[in-house]
Amino acid sequence: MKLSSRFLSCPVAFPAGIALLAAGVLLIGGCEKAPPMAMPPPGVSVARVIQRDVPISGDWVATLDGYTNAQIQPQVAGYLVKQNYREGSPVHQGEVLFEIDPRPFKAVLDQAKGQLAQANAQLGLATLNVNRDTPVAKLHAIPLSQLDTDVQAKLSAEAGVQAAQASVEQAQLNMGFTEVRSLIDGIAGIAQTQIGNLVSLTTVLTTVSKVDPIKVYFPISEQEYMRIAGKIPGSVDLLASNNTVQLTLVLSNGSDYPRKGKIIFADRQVDSQTGTIRMVGSFPNPGNVLRPGQFGRIRAVTENVHNALLVPQRAVSQLQGSYQVAVVGSDNKVSIRSVKVGDRVGPLWVIREGLKPDERVIIEGVMKVGEGATVNPTEEAAPAAESAPTATPTPETGGAN
Repeated sequence: MKLSSRFLSCPVAFPAGIALLAAGVLLIGGCEKAPPMAMPPPGVSVARVIQRDVPISGDWVATLDGYTNAQIQPQVAGYLVKQNYREGSPVHQGEVLFEIDPRPFKAVLDQAKGQLAQANAQLGLATLNVNRDTPVAKLHAIPLSQLDTDVQAKLSAEAGVQAAQASVEQAQLNMGFTEVRSLIDGIAGIAQTQIGNLVSLTTVLTTVSKVDPIKVYFPISEQEYMRIAGKIPGSVDLLASNNTVQLTLVLSNGSDYPRKGKIIFADRQVDSQTGTIRMVGSFPNPGNVLRPGQFGRIRAVTENVHNALLVPQRAVSQLQGSYQVAVVGSDNKVSIRSVKVGDRVGPLWVIREGLKPDERVIIEGVMKVGEGATVNPTEEAAPAAESAPTATPTPETGGAN
């Protein structure tokens, strides 16, 4: 029995016992493929849009400096003969830190005292002359001009005593200045000169810094300054005298300094080159653990957003400066929406426009779907904002750092 060419063209092998039956089937229907099976909807992970009050915190790079820094310089020139303090140790106001060779100043003081004694002797002689000639002049026994001369000599002698007294006082001051003292309580730094060096009035011997409390300097943007000054609705006025919001200092090792600080004042102007204004805060520093020159970060609550809408950051995608989220409706169909974002709060992102509370957004699998696609969603719990309360500014909200 011959099979048609249609049957022979089908690359199908059959056992010999059913060859005739298969040939009949193929003669009737030919080699036709089974219809493709329908693909199930792709699985995605979704999270609910949550609504809650959120504190927005600013975060800025900070530099520490002494609350008061005094450069210790001599008030007289001479050779340095002694250093009385231990470098890096606490010193007190009035404590002698260095000594300058006092011998030249002792000689000047002795000379001034001798001139004062001489001036006093001249004043004594002039006083005797006036006392002797006054009654005689009244009797017209001597010319009145002689008495006038005696009186003028006495006045000149009195002036000479005053000048000599001033010279003694100046010499005593210079003698005292040979002991270079600290003007404040604080930590004394490394000596900038050595024993035996000739120092002048412009020589910096060391620096003493008051470090308890200690100052912090941190620059912020103009927009952040408006928040800190309480000029934006909902923001916190950190410059008010009754402000209770405290500063947190994050040290270079990532740990939080255990004591809280406060803002003292803002600089008088905005830096025209950087567009920032310098803020100054202070922290208590018992034990002098913090030192000038250290770096850290300052964190403070600058705004309280009421009924903020929050989604996980991974639910938001950015495309050419715009932000989008994929929303899954009640029919499990996807809708791509443009949103306006606010600040990042830990693992969450504040959405200012484009979403409603309790809507579902895709957090995993968004690359597998498009507009109008049907998905098989698996709901996950949104992370808590409290796990990382610091807000990170976005390009739309502006930032200080």
